[in-house]
Amino acid sequence: MSKIVDENCAIAIREAVRGDVPRILEAIRGLALYEKLLDEVEATEEILEEWLFDKKKATVLLADYEGEPAGFALYFTNFSTFMGRAGLYLEDLFVKEELRGKGIGTALLKTLAKIAKDEGYGRFEWICLDWNTDAIDYYLDIGAIAMDGWTVYRMDRKRLSEFAEE
Repeated sequence: MSKIVDENCAIAIREAVRGDVPRILEAIRGLALYEKLLDEVEATEEILEEWLFDKKKATVLLADYEGEPAGFALYFTNFSTFMGRAGLYLEDLFVKEELRGKGIGTALLKTLAKIAKDEGYGRFEWICLDWNTDAIDYYLDIGAIAMDGWTVYRMDRKRLSEFAEE
C-alpha cells in the first residue's frame, strides 16, 4: 500500500515493512514521551519484528510529510459478536509535535477509515486519554462518538501470568 493523500504530495501514507522497525520504535517512544509514559516502553526492535512481521498481530501505517517521517498509526482487527463481523481498532496514532496541524493525523485517520470501509468492517474504534482535550474535541468534530458507560479494564503481564496460574 502506498498512498499519496493530498494533491501537493506533501503527505504520503504507506504500510510499514520490516526495515521500518527502527522508525516504528522511534515513533512509539515519541508517543510515550508525549503521553508522559516513556518509562513504560518495553518494546524493542526485536519484539516489534516478532509481533508485527513474524506473528502479524498488528499493522503500522507510516506518514511522511514533504518526504520526512511525520507520524504513525498502529491498528489491528477486533470482532463484534453483535454485528458478526470484524472491526478496525486503532491502538495508537502519533504525529510529531512540530508537524501537527498540517493534516497528517487526519490523513492517517481517513486512510484507516478507508481500510475499514473497503474490508467491510462494522466499525472503527479507539480510546483516548481523558486529558487529551485537543484530540477529544477533534474526534467529536469529525463525527466520532464517545462511548459513555464503558470502562476499559486491563491486566498487565504480571497480573495476567498470576491470574492464568490461579
